[in-house]
Parts: sequence; structure tokens; C-alpha cells
Amino acid sequence: MDSIDLKILALLQKDATLSIAAIGEQVGLSQTPCWKRIQRLEADGVIDRRVAVLDPVKLGLGLTVFVSIETADHSKDWLEQFAGRISAMPEVLEFYRMAGDVDYMLRVVVADMAAYDTFYKNLIATLPLKNVTSRFAMEKVKSTTALPLPAPPPRGRAEPRLAVVGE
Repeated sequence: MDSIDLKILALLQKDATLSIAAIGEQVGLSQTPCWKRIQRLEADGVIDRRVAVLDPVKLGLGLTVFVSIETADHSKDWLEQFAGRISAMPEVLEFYRMAGDVDYMLRVVVADMAAYDTFYKNLIATLPLKNVTSRFAMEKVKSTTALPLPAPPPRGRAEPRLAVVGE
């Protein structure tokens, strides 16, 4: 991946609806080579998918909850069952297996406390859990889907830096 690929990725992370012509113009390529690079980045799995980012509050989903889960069972079978059941819950936007004092962390989005209570009751009915702790977000201070992209080092320097659109 070179600096042009990184610039393309930075642009697409900011606005995936940009036309190929607009992206090519900003990175110094004509449409065909720009499109071929984007296709290669998709084929290589660097671009996972293109989606619309929705506003949860405008959709009536104003409560975000971070749920920490501890379990007494750490077997492969238990994890497969648990992962399957949690992954099927549409309220769960993110699901992580953790290191440290908790085993799993979920990011859950629901309409309100009553909806969370329903979710919670479904969660604890999935499989035996040792402990479930819920933390309620009061305010979203920062939210982004854009990853920090590494840039090739400037000439004569070996230190990595972040890519900036327009460089």
C-alpha cells in the first residue's frame, strides 16, 4: 500500500459517496487507475464494506450501554454458543472477548431503560453468566468510524506518521 492508496482510504473513510472522478482528482489519478486501486483495496479486504452511518437518536435509539460480562465457563463450546446468541441480538453493535478483569464487553444501543431491561433479561437467559455490569453513557463526546491511517515516512525519516487528507 502506497501513499496514494492511503489518501484514497482517508477520503473514503470521510465520505464513501465521493465519485471516482472526485477521488482521482484529489489524489492525482485519472478515473480508471483510481477505480482499479479501489477495487484492489476491496479485493484485498482493506475496504471491508461501504455503509451509511445512521443517527441513533433520530431513530429513537437514545440509550447506549456498555455491558461487561464475566463467566465461569471458558470452554470453546460455551464461547461458540454464547457468541452465536449474542451475535443474533440486534441491539448489540459491538462484541469483544477481553483480557483483564472482565471476559466480554458489549456495546448495546436501545431506545430507553425499559428496552434495556428487556434486553438484559434476554441476555441473562442466554447461558449461565457469573456477573453482568451495565454502564450507561450520559453523553457521546466523540464517535468516528475513521481509522488512523499510517503514511509512508517522509524522505530520510523512518518514523511512522498519520496520513492527512490533502497532503
